[in-house]
Amino acid sequence: MRITEIFYSIQGESTYSGLPCVFIRTTGCNLRCVWCDTAYSFYGGEEMSVDQIMARVESYPCQLVELTGGEPMLQREIYELSERLLALKYIVLMETGGSLNLSQLDARVIKIMDLKCPGSDEADKNYWPNLEVLQPHDQIKFVIKDRGDYDWALATMREHRLAERFGILFSPVFNEMNYRELSEWMLADGVRARFQVQLHKYIWPPEMRGV
Repeated sequence: MRITEIFYSIQGESTYSGLPCVFIRTTGCNLRCVWCDTAYSFYGGEEMSVDQIMARVESYPCQLVELTGGEPMLQREIYELSERLLALKYIVLMETGGSLNLSQLDARVIKIMDLKCPGSDEADKNYWPNLEVLQPHDQIKFVIKDRGDYDWALATMREHRLAERFGILFSPVFNEMNYRELSEWMLADGVRARFQVQLHKYIWPPEMRGV
């Protein structure tokens, strides 16, 4: 596998926010979201075997692991890696852009899947059949850039009954979407979603890697 970094930090997003977590960041992404904050993972990286990755993970005192990127689903060994982690009783999270088929991924993996809003410039890449693959323990994330994204997210939630089926995350674009404004929209509309900030960007400098 091609790996950008493996590190031990505080989980900054999802319903697991605030918990210690081991992150495995793969290299490469098929999307180019305009607000992406991990473009450094598009290229480069280091070739590592699954055995090498497992050894690194096991060196940390933590049972929560996140597969992230880039786009981890581009790595053909992601299935073997996730299954080996699950066999050792790790809780495995998968952060994925939602453009690739997730049907062959072990159902025990907790998928945190983006549905790309129009403000990302990648909304046409959403792979909608994934909505029939996700399990109740999985989560759908909308990264909100502006009012247009917010309205699109609400319409999508209604059309697919997402709040009744999965955990929903509304994540404002860092230093672009006003947090109070988004919060007040959600309160006014009674949105059944979790407002989340990227917690790690408040603990460490926003541009810092490996955290």
